Amino acid sequence: MAPALFFFLTKQTTHINKNMATLTTQLEAVNTMLGYIGEAPVNSISNAQELPVSAALAVTVLAETSREVQSEGWHFNTEKKIKLDGNASTGTITLDEDILQVDHEGSDDVDLVQRGRSLYNRTDNTEVFTSPVEVTVVRLLDFDKLPEQARRYITLRATRSLQARLVGSRELEALIIRDEFAAKANLERADSANADRTIFDNFDAVTRIGINRNYDLN
Repeated sequence: MAPALFFFLTKQTTHINKNMATLTTQLEAVNTMLGYIGEAPVNSISNAQELPVSAALAVTVLAETSREVQSEGWHFNTEKKIKLDGNASTGTITLDEDILQVDHEGSDDVDLVQRGRSLYNRTDNTEVFTSPVEVTVVRLLDFDKLPEQARRYITLRATRSLQARLVGSRELEALIIRDEFAAKANLERADSANADRTIFDNFDAVTRIGINRNYDLN
């Protein structure tokens, strides 16, 4: 291959790679938040102590909002049929630090709840488990583990919160809410599609469909 042609192709490939669409990074999310409130973007968020006050607050608010949104429980951060064993000596079960919700699978005779990082049996009023339990858990994922629809919604919801703390403009809030609602609808559609949900997964919808029917939907 001629040197000139090789140089041209290499330059073109480099240009394409630099402009290739990628998932929203945490840095991009923070800069989106700053852009909405008219603040200058930052080049890095690795060292919070070196950031302007607005950027440091944006990082904090983004993390808070991500935790808040993920705690609702979505298909992308829910894991089913997780088997947990009690400690060999104490019988207690310590949950992973990233678990936001836990629910028992199987029989309704067992009522399990999360207390701090411990699993508690409300049925028997004890933290001691003599046999393994199978649960469904909701996990807190890092921002770079989230699907793009979740990243977008979290970014805009965090932007609204940041704007309220730093600016307090009703006009700007209305603008952000419009984009936020669209992002949430997009996330809900994507999450439902991935979970293969139908209207019959919603009890209220099923009972309304069953009005004046001759069979019991319960």
